[in-house]
Amino acid sequence: MPLDTLELMALSFRERLKHGPILGDGAMGTQLYSRGVDVRPLDRANLTAPDVVKAIHLEYLQAGSEVIQSNTFGANSVRLAAEGAGADFEAVNRAGVRLAKEARELAGQPIWIAGAMGPLGHEGAPIGALDAALAHNAFAQQAAILADEGVDLFTLQTFTALSELRIAIESVRSVSQLPIVAEMTFTEEGVTPAGDTPEEIARTLADKDVVAFGGNCSVGPELLSQVVERMAAVVDVPLTAEPNAGLPEYVNGKLAYAAGPEYFAESARHIVESGAVLIGGCCGTTPEHIARVRDAIRGVQPSRHRPQTLRPAQATTRTAPTAKPALTGLASKLAAGEFVVTTELSPPRGFDITATLEKLRPVAGYLTAVNVADSPRAQGRMSALATCSLIQSRLGIETIMHQAIRHRNLLALHSDLLGAHALGIRNVFTVMGDAPISGDYPQATAIADVTASGLIKLIAGFNEGVDGGGRPIEQPTSFLIGAALNLTSNNLDRELRVLDRKIEAGADFLLTQPAYDPEAVEQVAARLGGFPRPLILAVLPLRSVRHARFLHNEVPGINIPDAVMERMERAGDGAAAEGIAISQELIRDIRSRISGVYFIPPFDRFHVIAETLDGLDISPSGA
Repeated sequence: MPLDTLELMALSFRERLKHGPILGDGAMGTQLYSRGVDVRPLDRANLTAPDVVKAIHLEYLQAGSEVIQSNTFGANSVRLAAEGAGADFEAVNRAGVRLAKEARELAGQPIWIAGAMGPLGHEGAPIGALDAALAHNAFAQQAAILADEGVDLFTLQTFTALSELRIAIESVRSVSQLPIVAEMTFTEEGVTPAGDTPEEIARTLADKDVVAFGGNCSVGPELLSQVVERMAAVVDVPLTAEPNAGLPEYVNGKLAYAAGPEYFAESARHIVESGAVLIGGCCGTTPEHIARVRDAIRGVQPSRHRPQTLRPAQATTRTAPTAKPALTGLASKLAAGEFVVTTELSPPRGFDITATLEKLRPVAGYLTAVNVADSPRAQGRMSALATCSLIQSRLGIETIMHQAIRHRNLLALHSDLLGAHALGIRNVFTVMGDAPISGDYPQATAIADVTASGLIKLIAGFNEGVDGGGRPIEQPTSFLIGAALNLTSNNLDRELRVLDRKIEAGADFLLTQPAYDPEAVEQVAARLGGFPRPLILAVLPLRSVRHARFLHNEVPGINIPDAVMERMERAGDGAAAEGIAISQELIRDIRSRISGVYFIPPFDRFHVIAETLDGLDISPSGA
């Protein structure tokens, strides 16, 4: 005989899971935003807008929620400290539980209150380099406060890496024996951002002390329906699903989510039929969504699957490539000790590259590769990726694509690099890039998702067949990775420490800033005991005294020695020829130390390449 509502609520939460679907609540964060609460972090609304938080709880209870979650998802000490709210840690958590309890009392309904806990990384990112002991303490601290305030269970939500979720479970269990519900978020590919599959998660958590587990947030209900089906196929334990209301978009300046209440409720019914016992909503869901779900799942029972024999979770493996990728032409010449010649080229400001190619064509025979700058001086120009592709296809010269970290986020870097490889662009130079404030769009946002060594590590990972999160990609890339070295840095100690990190990350060759003093090159080589990677020296032939003074005084990283400046002054009308002679002498003096030259033609005067190289011995080293 079915149990009525009061009889069900009298059961322990663990027992309640055996008696049909349980309705959770919906989003808190997007509800707070929609009601004008704009405080960072949103957990602080427990202190700054308690009546609004309580009202949202009440509306979910009126919609039929049997479980409501405290507004404490991001209220661990690590995340609060990162938001400058570390001093509010205990107050935010205690207030979050008290507001949920007050809502329960006002509603007069015997419901469960779950202490919500999220991951430690910003916006749900994995722990990364965060110390495991620090993570354990942060989770345990928060769980202890929530338990002390009287939550009935814990919900660990939106975890992106199974490794961090395991730490969280163990931490909570170290301070409380209350039931734990564990949920992870999934990408469109049906795996977590860290690459964990639903099957791996299910097999791992089946052996943990949790009463239910599944997914939340993610792309939307359809994806989590598939996740639940995959988990139900391998384990016979209570499963959960609390999806977003689809993907958001901006409508009239506000975020709007695609999945309306009717569609969401229909999807929720399918999710329950697939095996979910606890069903609710995440970002974008409203009390109306939850009320529709309440009606849609009435009388529906989760299906029971015959799980496969449980096996220990196995790490994802990648099949080794059957053949070693071919070296680029530049890589082959550097490996053979041949002297290489490259030149820098700025992409055109428009979309027609014809004039640029015509300037380059007369010196094409001198070049091993063309360096294509990435939005130089933060100017709006054709992309380096497109320019490289056009040069290689129309001139048949290999290119070195510059990738500026300040101009694109990590996701864009990932996409551009794989796109470049697909187009045959496999020499890459990592560079910070010029600050947008100095260029055509000063209002543009400067981005710093990774350092130069971080980008090198990402590209080196691609060469090993994995992306930045350690997930396998379809096949390894074969990039040759370049890194910057300033031989005349004002803080050479720091420059060399950064160089160490770049080499450790996987840099294959070095490009320098322009140098005019052979002794400066020798001194750095002596400190390093020889350059640790092939070094390609930047050569920027001086055109006039004015040009020399501009470079010395206005271009960071370039230092013109007094002796060179004096030579340019004495040359008078012959300053341009004197600049060529100075560059030739520099190359001769340090030929044994360098693997090539990287011309930066002043004002796109590519003819200086031929003028400088004619008469020089640029045969391979040791020839």
